[in-house]
Amino acid sequence: MSNNEQREELERQIKEYQPKISSFIKTRVPSHEDAEDIAQDVFFQFVKTVETTHNPIENLSGWLFRVAKNLIINKSKKKKESSLPLELEYNEEEDILTSLFPKTDESESPVNLYIRSLMWEELEEALTELPVEQRSIFELTELDGLPVKEIAESSGLSVNTLLSRKHYAVKYLRKRLKQTYEELINQ
Repeated sequence: MSNNEQREELERQIKEYQPKISSFIKTRVPSHEDAEDIAQDVFFQFVKTVETTHNPIENLSGWLFRVAKNLIINKSKKKKESSLPLELEYNEEEDILTSLFPKTDESESPVNLYIRSLMWEELEEALTELPVEQRSIFELTELDGLPVKEIAESSGLSVNTLLSRKHYAVKYLRKRLKQTYEELINQ
């Protein structure tokens, strides 16, 4: 393949994948400028890799998305202007969502917004791993805001049974999400 043909093929691939990669990045990065910078870096790395290696990229789409994901993570690490707590603390007086997603002056920073979105994804996944009874009581009380007493009356189960199920759900979710949280802030 001649240099002109190679350059035309690169341009075609960039035009084909640029909208998909940009969209992927924009949904994961709060700042439009950061999203544009990351997209530009993805395609810079793509061109550099194609020009410096003799082996073609086997799965171009997968490669581009992986590079984008890694650049998003790297960008969020660099933007940590505020220190995030190293440990999640759970206060029995608060609900688990407040302990996972604390409201502070810096809670709306781009890094915190990104971590919060990843934590919500992890919470949704972790909820599917719970037994149905535990997941149900957790979702009804924490996500829907229903009082345990009301749930007990409508379900015919005792308040203690429901609280016990919720306790095990919270215990599992705290352990599961703490691990994810620590991985995010220690990357």
